[in-house]
Amino acid sequence: MVKLLIGKKGTGKTKKLIALANEAVAASSGNVVVIEKGSKLTYDVTHKARLIDTEQYTIYGYDMLYGFLSGICAGNYDVTDILVDSTFKIAPEAIAGLESFTKKLQELSETTSTNITLLISADSADIPESINAVCEAV
Repeated sequence: MVKLLIGKKGTGKTKKLIALANEAVAASSGNVVVIEKGSKLTYDVTHKARLIDTEQYTIYGYDMLYGFLSGICAGNYDVTDILVDSTFKIAPEAIAGLESFTKKLQELSETTSTNITLLISADSADIPESINAVCEAV
């Protein structure tokens, strides 16, 4: 399942993402992965979650991010949750490429039985209805 954590900048999305990550770790019998741009969540997310900085791997854009997420799922069969902070900072295509990206993620999520949560810095009114049909809002 793909979930979107949507809101404008400064509305507490990152704090909610941290809480979701820590809850997922507590409930998961597998691995939880948190992906961010930079390393600002190091002390907020429990050490039991795998924290990955996209800058270390030069990930830029939806295609690279999708390949990276697919690789995580392929390399580790027991990943139960992937949470992505600051999606639009990683993929500056922003809303323009979000629809095709979320469709591919939905297929990946179903194939690998992985819950994927994306933090989206935008007004919920700016998100196309076609994306809301594919993804669940948190």
